[in-house]
Amino acid sequence: MTPTAVIVLAAGEGTRMKSAVLPKVLHPLCGRTLVGHAVAAGRELTPEQLVVVVGHMREKVTAHLAEADPGVRTVVQERQNGTGNAVRVALEALGVEGVALDGTVVVTTGDTPLLTGATLQALVAAHGQDGNAVTVLTAEVPDATGYGRIIRGADGAVQAIVEHKDASDEQRAVREINSGVFAFDGKLLAQGLAEVRTDNSQGEEYLTDVLGILREAGHRVGAVVADDYRDILGINDRVQLAEARRIMNDRLLDAAMRAGVTVVDPATTWLDVQVTYERDAVIHPNTQLHGATSVGEGAEVGPNCTLRDTGIGAGAVVINATAERAVIGAGANVGPYAYLRPGTVLGAKAKAGTYVEMKNAVVGDGAKVPHLSYVGDATIGEGTNIGAASVFVNYDGVNKHRTTIGAHCRTGSDNMFVAPVTVGDGAYTAAGSVIYQDVPAGALGVTRPQQRNIEGWVERKRPGTASAQAAAAAKAAAQDGAEEAEGAASTTP
Repeated sequence: MTPTAVIVLAAGEGTRMKSAVLPKVLHPLCGRTLVGHAVAAGRELTPEQLVVVVGHMREKVTAHLAEADPGVRTVVQERQNGTGNAVRVALEALGVEGVALDGTVVVTTGDTPLLTGATLQALVAAHGQDGNAVTVLTAEVPDATGYGRIIRGADGAVQAIVEHKDASDEQRAVREINSGVFAFDGKLLAQGLAEVRTDNSQGEEYLTDVLGILREAGHRVGAVVADDYRDILGINDRVQLAEARRIMNDRLLDAAMRAGVTVVDPATTWLDVQVTYERDAVIHPNTQLHGATSVGEGAEVGPNCTLRDTGIGAGAVVINATAERAVIGAGANVGPYAYLRPGTVLGAKAKAGTYVEMKNAVVGDGAKVPHLSYVGDATIGEGTNIGAASVFVNYDGVNKHRTTIGAHCRTGSDNMFVAPVTVGDGAYTAAGSVIYQDVPAGALGVTRPQQRNIEGWVERKRPGTASAQAAAAAKAAAQDGAEEAEGAASTTP
């Protein structure tokens, strides 16, 4: 059953989050904002319209939604005057746009990130099957303190929602609570909202009042109990945000492990909702996979890795590494202590080794940068080996320039490649060289100056030091050895 509209209420400030820069619904959780999770769940219903009601910091929320889901409509609640008023604003906007509200309208909130599309689908299905005017999503919780209680009649229909402070002792014993998520008959919702009053302690229009109005008019009010009560948990402060993050992460890890991924230590492993993986991948402790990171079949990640929007090929091994918007080819090897910055692409069986940093670098199949090097704005051909302590000098203080190293090259340790420069296929460069001119294919590039030794410098310039004493002792030992060798030679017949 496809609803006519899904309305997400996201206008509140969320003062208990105590943030000067973010409204509550923009706080992040496992790769999405709170409102982003609400929108994603609503999208699983494939509604004709998806509307988010915004208010506090509306510019930020609207800009975020335009990027996250351009198909979302935003409607402004100018004054936060209750949930009923927020829904009324949304319905009025849809009516102005000519949307006929003669189907099901689902109302959710922007601060319930654990609510799943499957739970919403069960709500909508029951709403249609039972022919209800309104169906409320409920949950049976271990501790219902502070929540509105669902009071049912003998036929199972909802008679009332009683707030905790107004409930009797008998009603407080009820563990079924209101989630604030509803499926309405669209036309009856509009009629009910027209009768909602503001004669309450807050002076606001309450959406829950519509349930009583419709029931008094002879319409059926039903309820669906969520399979997992945690689906309806709302976020009001950062403690609850952390609790929800743990729950969602556990769900994501459970799905990964059931799909054939080995997670060595779930307690120290964190995933975002966009992360994908293939069977027989292994994730070691203290690993965080963020954004649209993908882990190929049989790849090993961790321990101690933080990867964002990074693709990891089948059979690759990534240890103690950080990567962002990088591609790691099949069978490649990264780390330990490597940093792959945006634009880095490692080919199949390539290597970015210990204390290697790469940025906007394309490394060919089987090429290796084993240790202690910076590779920025470069292309390295297949089968090439870059010597230790090499630096690709890509920045002249104004512009970035690119270095190209050909296939099957062997570059020496402590090389500086001053871009723009090209080293041809099969070429070598000598250790300690500063390569600032192109090296032809098959040539040896050398810029090493001639070595000059100044005898006795340490003893003259650093007298009394341990170095001077060691040098003197070595000279004396060498002199003694020379004299012994000369004496032995003179006595030889």
